[in-house]
Amino acid sequence: MRLLLVLALAGCPSDPPPACITVDLNCGEGYPATFDNVYANTLIPKCSMTSSCHSIEGHQANLSLAGDEASAYAALMAKSSIDPSRARVVPGNAACSLMIVRTDSPGTDYQMPKGDPLHPEESCALIKWVQAGALMGSAQ
Repeated sequence: MRLLLVLALAGCPSDPPPACITVDLNCGEGYPATFDNVYANTLIPKCSMTSSCHSIEGHQANLSLAGDEASAYAALMAKSSIDPSRARVVPGNAACSLMIVRTDSPGTDYQMPKGDPLHPEESCALIKWVQAGALMGSAQ
């Protein structure tokens, strides 16, 4: 019984993510910060592969990033299903975008991806893409 309780609580953060965090807008991104690049270089390999949380099989928080780029973009622009008052991505405001709060908070229990944080260059590309307006495609 105790093992079941531990397993049930393992995926539940004890503290919700903060509304906003401090982000480094002068960081060095590992690739140009466009959605095409963010999708291909970070979201697909780190978040939507078969065993990942946001794959078709995983679909955590009602968010699938698998499939096509347009569907992934639309899902990121939607409100969080866990907290509908929060936007996953707030164009022009990386510090208050739930995706950034969760991917730029290594060591917290709400960190994404779980267990293995993004490399600083990947996190920076996400931050700069959102801060620049979170446009779809290859426009900067």
